[in-house]
Amino acid sequence: MAETKRIMISMPDTLLKEIDGIVSIEKKNRSEFIREAMKLYIRERKRVQIRERMKIGYREMGNINLTIAEIGIEEDHHELCDYEAQLTGCE
Repeated sequence: MAETKRIMISMPDTLLKEIDGIVSIEKKNRSEFIREAMKLYIRERKRVQIRERMKIGYREMGNINLTIAEIGIEEDHHELCDYEAQLTGCE
């Protein structure tokens, strides 16, 4: 493990009792619990940030894809009209 530093934190008694109950069941100490909780928080926070960036990207790409699709539909429509005109001989 990397070098460790000792810190002091403050928390409500009710939260500390809850933590103590968990560490007792899991046969850990408070430091292990707090380290694991902080790592879990950091991982979850990164995951949420990535998800938010992906949402923004999908929205931006959605607008681009809509524009491309509209261009494609317009081109398809012109080609269909040309094809139908060739079939009827009314060019």
